[in-house]
Order: sequence, then C-alpha cells, then structure tokens
Amino acid sequence: MKKIAALSTLLILTSALAVAPKDTLVIQESADIPTMDPGVTYDTASGSITENLYETLLTYSGASLTKLEPLLSTKWTISNGGKTYTFDLRKNVKFHSGNAMTCADAEYSFERNLVTNSAESGNWFIAESLLGTGANANDDKTITWARIDKAVECNAAGQLIFNLPAVDPAFLAKLAYTGQSVIDSKYAIKLGEWSGKEADWKNWVGKDLTNSALSKAPSGTGAYKFVRKDANAFLATAFDGYWGKKPAIKNIVIQKVPELAARQQAFLRGDADMIEGAGRAVDEEQIKGKPGVMWVDNLPNTVASAFFMNENIKSTGLLGSGKLDGKGIPANFFKDSNVRRAFSYAFNYEQYIQDVQKGKGKQRTMLLPDTFPGYDAKVGTYSFDKAKATQYFQRAWGGQVWKNGFVMTANYRAGAVASQTAMEILKKNIESINPKFRVNIQAKPWSEMLAASKKGEEAMIIIGWAPDYADPDNFMYTFYSSNGYYFPRNNWKDAQVDKWLEQARNTVNTAERNRLYSLVGKKAYEQAPYILMPAGVNYLFTRDNITGVSASNYNPMISFAYTGTFWKELGKK
Repeated sequence: MKKIAALSTLLILTSALAVAPKDTLVIQESADIPTMDPGVTYDTASGSITENLYETLLTYSGASLTKLEPLLSTKWTISNGGKTYTFDLRKNVKFHSGNAMTCADAEYSFERNLVTNSAESGNWFIAESLLGTGANANDDKTITWARIDKAVECNAAGQLIFNLPAVDPAFLAKLAYTGQSVIDSKYAIKLGEWSGKEADWKNWVGKDLTNSALSKAPSGTGAYKFVRKDANAFLATAFDGYWGKKPAIKNIVIQKVPELAARQQAFLRGDADMIEGAGRAVDEEQIKGKPGVMWVDNLPNTVASAFFMNENIKSTGLLGSGKLDGKGIPANFFKDSNVRRAFSYAFNYEQYIQDVQKGKGKQRTMLLPDTFPGYDAKVGTYSFDKAKATQYFQRAWGGQVWKNGFVMTANYRAGAVASQTAMEILKKNIESINPKFRVNIQAKPWSEMLAASKKGEEAMIIIGWAPDYADPDNFMYTFYSSNGYYFPRNNWKDAQVDKWLEQARNTVNTAERNRLYSLVGKKAYEQAPYILMPAGVNYLFTRDNITGVSASNYNPMISFAYTGTFWKELGKK
C-alpha cells in the first residue's frame, strides 16, 4: 500500500501544479525526452535522464574536466603500450530489475554499442577507439563479429578488458560519456533486445534504438529508477537497492511545459524547483533577483560555435547566378582565404557580446573551450576592422569580388534570436563596405538546416559543438580535420593540419598534444576557415531551497545542466 500511495502522489504532480514537496524535485522543460536507451543517447535531454538511471565505469571527479574517478569500476590498469585497459568492477551492485551486475553486463553493453553504432548515436567515437573506425559493419565490411568480440572481453577473474588497435589518449574520457553506461543484459535480452551473441548480430547493425524496448522500460544501476513516462511527464524515484549513498531527494518529476511564461510563473511560485530558461537577456530580467531564487553565474562554457563558410556549396538555390558577376557567387566563393578573412574582420564581436550576451562573453582563439587542455590563449583573434575587411575584399579572387560585387544567401536557425542577430550584424557591416555587396539572410527550420548542411548545401550557417568527452580531440578533430564530423559543412582542408591532428590522436604525451593543437590554432587563424563566435558565460538558477548547487561542483560535462551535477548529489531544505 505504501508503494501505491507514493505513486499516486507522483501522478498528482503531473496533472496539477502544487507547491513542490520537500522529497520531490520538480523540473519543467519545453520539449520531451527523445530516448532513455543509453545506446542511442546523443542529446542533453536524453543524457540528463540516462546519466541518473544508469552509470558508467568511471566519471568526472567533482568539477574537474581532466580528473576521472571510478564509478562502476574500482580501478583500472593500462598495458600493452597503451592499447589494453583492464578494469576491476564494483561488487554487490544491483540493477533496478534486481539482477546483479557482472562483467558480462559490461561486455554486452559495449558490444551492443559497437553493433548498433549509427550516425544518430554517440557510438562512432567508441568505435574509433575499439575498432579503428567510426563506421558500423554495414558501412565498413572489414568489421566482423570476431573483431567486435575481441575488442571487449571478460577474463576468468571477472575483469573487463578493452583491446584497442592503436593508442587513444582520449579513451578514458570517452568511457565517462553516459552513452557508454552499463545496461542489464539479462533484462534487455528478455525484453527482446539483441541476444548478445553472434547468431543475430547482423540483424542489429546500425539499428535505431531511439524507441527500443529498453528505452520504454529502462533498468540501470543508478541512484534513481524509472517509474513512468508519458507525453507530458517523466517520473523517477530513489532506488532502494542502490550500492552508493542514499539520495536525499526521493522523487524526480520532469514536466513538459512548452510555454515560457507558464514555466516562469510556476518557478517563481515555487511550484517548480528548476525550469528551462530563455537565455541570459530574458532570464536576468525576469528571474534573477526575485524572491526565492538562487542565481549562480560565471560558470564554464564548453560549447564552441562558429559561422561556417562552405568552400564547396552544393545548392544552386543559394548561389544566384553562380558567378562573380554581381548577381551571385560561385560554389567555391569561400575557397579564397581573402574572402574568409574579409568576412572575419567584418563581424563586430564586441557588439555581439554586448547586445546578445549582455557583456558576459569572451572571444576565444580556437574552436576549443578555454577550460580544456590544448587551448592556446596566445593564438591571434580577429576584431571588427572595416579597413582590413576592405583590404581583403579588394584582394579576393584577383580583384573580381571588389569590382563586380556579389549576392549570397545565408540561413540561420528559425527562432534562434542569437543567430539571427549575429547574421544581421555581419550583413550590415559587409553591405556597408561596398554597395555592390549583398548578403540575404533567412530563417530555416533547424532539422532542415542540419540535413542540408550535412550534404554541403548551405553557404554559411552558425552551428556549434558541445563535447561528448572532455578531450581536445573532440573539438579540434571535429572542426578542423578533413576527416572530422563537420568537414562536409565547410569543406576546408589543410594537409598539414590533418597531419598534426592525426599525430595528436596517436600520442599520450600531453605537452606534445598541446603543441600540436597550438599549431592547428595558429594555422586556422591564418586561414580563417570559420568566424569564431564569442563564447557566452554560463549561469544557472534554481529555487533557493535546493542544496548541492554551486560553482565549485558544477561540471559542464554533466548533461543535467540545471545544476551541473547528478540528481543524487542534490538536496532540498
């Protein structure tokens, strides 16, 4: 009867806004949760759930981005020249189903990720480590069951062993990503998930797990267990069988409330403990300083954003005449570094910081968070300089750009005020330099823009990257390598940069990696493949009776960005 009573209380919370009780954390967001299957988790909304229902072998220590500590493991050793990792696993750990966690569960979890690996999941980077390729067996026919089976093994002592084909200095950081959580293999197989055996592995290659049976009924080792989820609410409760410290907050309720005003009112009344905000300008005006509000500012920002200038535009609809005749641009318009440097000098960075970020922003030297190893603050930065922009435009394409002018079209994410403002700043400044210059800007739905940019069809867009793992490779390779994830979107290639990035991937010498990344940053400054957007300073706000929230324990690698901590670390006065 006690169990039924507790559930009834949770159900009331999803249908009516009552003041959030002491034993319950109430969060309101605008969107739903895409998946609860770690195997396909690749967004923060899903990650904020899976990282609390499931656990990884290791995790970040407090607010550190470089120090890792055991979670479901107790220790690990590295051997074979950095290519073999052996993990001792924690004993007496139970899944929410009641099953005991064994090495077989960990082996199953990683092999499942390698088998189902797809572009929609974050498993490409663990596949790079364990198989030497980010592809799956459908796209790379050299991937066999034998290779997958050998990559992850359990030995007779119950230790988990990873066999890497080459050194990967980012491997441990990759294991801390929530997508690499250990799942309950017996429970998953019983639900109808992959058997874990060779017999049916090919049927699961590249399979989309977004709406998997496991996503609908998760079972992890985390401090919280799943209760129910519908279109408007998610419910979880503290797991009585948790191996670690008992959480101070018993219940977690996440409500879907699309309207910003409704979320704000609920928060200020105390009906919600945390809500999805609307950006610094709005939140400072409508939330900060109000009674019952705790505001924490000057937090690290681990997102890198930029204007992408595509050197091989594959959409004729954005090219006008397709020529440098004053009526359009050629597909390779941005191939000339003079054009890219001119655009870089034409953007008013300080205006963007003041107008959009309310003075809480800073220019970075590289597309790498300044809190990450490898960041070089001494690399040059661009500033708004109309005279220099003019000089580079006059040199571009042998003087043809300046003589004939151009017309180009750039898209920005519909509804993204910051992106729209940035585009407007750039448009105004460029068109003021030469009356023959015309930049048309237009809004485009996010999903359509992402799909088009992946095909190389966008001329210039603004997008960013949030880290999968706390290692510079996740940014530097993504943005600057011709083999990186973002290459199809801007098509900038430099053979020397590619060489430096591959070298950085194949050494564990931190000083050498830092040197190589500095070289990449300097070369990128000279070539200007991107216009680097100023990085905003992060902040958060909660009701002031929430404990465990502070700048000192905020970790930007945690998906639950409302506090930068796991739920189990929070309390409520």
